[in-house]
Amino acid sequence: MILTAFTLIGIGAGDLLRRFVQRRAARLALLALLAVAIVAIGVLSDSVGPALIAIVLAAGWMWTMPLDATGRASFWPAVLLAAVVAATTALMPARTDPGLIGDFWNLPAPGGQQVAFDVAMLALGTMLFVAESANLVVRAALDREGAWRPADQGGALRGGQLRQPQQSANGFKGGRLIGPLERMLVVALTLASAYSLLAAMLAAKGIVRFPEISKDGETGARAEYFLVGSLVSWVTALASALLLWWAARV
Repeated sequence: MILTAFTLIGIGAGDLLRRFVQRRAARLALLALLAVAIVAIGVLSDSVGPALIAIVLAAGWMWTMPLDATGRASFWPAVLLAAVVAATTALMPARTDPGLIGDFWNLPAPGGQQVAFDVAMLALGTMLFVAESANLVVRAALDREGAWRPADQGGALRGGQLRQPQQSANGFKGGRLIGPLERMLVVALTLASAYSLLAAMLAAKGIVRFPEISKDGETGARAEYFLVGSLVSWVTALASALLLWWAARV
């Protein structure tokens, strides 16, 4: 489990740094600092090996999953990551003695039980992953299926995909914020067993987007884009919630 946690922390935090740190030198320095921090936590928690493996996996993810373009390996890095996460979570349950950190680790759960260090790290990694890295999974799925999505610069036909012009250079890119918040809510509501609220939230999104989708005409491009993007985003969030639920019970 600790390998899964470190991998998701490295990928999630690394993608956030890639997104929001514009200067290349500063970004590389912060990514190196992130790697050092993961190794340091690995030393303190008696898990240096998993920390080093996680850094390699995170570096491979960033190399194959660029932020704003089709990746070298398309959707396959996400499939491989899912397989690694499932296997390591099943084969490496939470440890009862996480090294030096275990001597002072104390994180009570709402029910009075203690949250294991490995589970807490996995929860952190999961939330970091759904914040930005899940956007790359959605983009890879849209590109793989050839679904329409808005272009960043003007309307054009690129790669066989119809891309419409951006509405305004100063317009609010709400999708970059709505997507992560939506996934975090899906994870939280699923873990809280608030399924009625979850269903209401997902239905509300469809209702809000219906006027835009209804203007598709004969192509159905917007509807396809909405369905593919939303379903992949929801599946990623639900899988993250399932991972946390499973890890807490392994």
